[in-house]
Amino acid sequence: MAKKTYDLLFKLLLIGDSGVGKTCLLFRFSDDAFNTTFISTIGIDFKIKTVELGGKKIKLQIWDTAGQERFHTITTSYYRGAMGIMLVYDITNAKTFENISKWLRNIDEHANEDVEKMILGNKCDMEDKRQVANSRGEAIAKEHCIPFLETSAKANINVEKAFMDLAQAILNKTPGRVSDPGGVDVSSKEPSSRKCC
Repeated sequence: MAKKTYDLLFKLLLIGDSGVGKTCLLFRFSDDAFNTTFISTIGIDFKIKTVELGGKKIKLQIWDTAGQERFHTITTSYYRGAMGIMLVYDITNAKTFENISKWLRNIDEHANEDVEKMILGNKCDMEDKRQVANSRGEAIAKEHCIPFLETSAKANINVEKAFMDLAQAILNKTPGRVSDPGGVDVSSKEPSSRKCC
């Protein structure tokens, strides 16, 4: 049998309206590439990238969902097994930001209770076309106690950080990440201080 080349497998999910740049973020992170041709994701697609965190090899299975309403029933079934969900809006399109609350309700309805979440305001390189102030993104994230970052797949701003921070948050609460014969998890420090509620 083939030897496992990783220690942990984390399933991440990208959700948000159509056209906010979910696929571009995924390609920037997995292949360090940016494609200007927009092809809408049909149903669901995924990429795999192995990263190293805290001395562990972590295989990230990142699912990219279609933002269109007609694929909604397909994509909600993927919420269940997700350990981390990235909720993406486009800072140049206020409507995609207004829909954040709808996406958060979807997460509450369909995802596991302890799923790690992150809100991303994408396309922050397009400052001249900005419709959503950074402070609005921060405010909604704070209200729901979710980390927030502005990203740009095109200019490669905060993309790596977003995925790594989310993976780190999942790792922080993964049981048994320190193999200690006494069964004591020596890595559990103070309760996470980044939660605000």
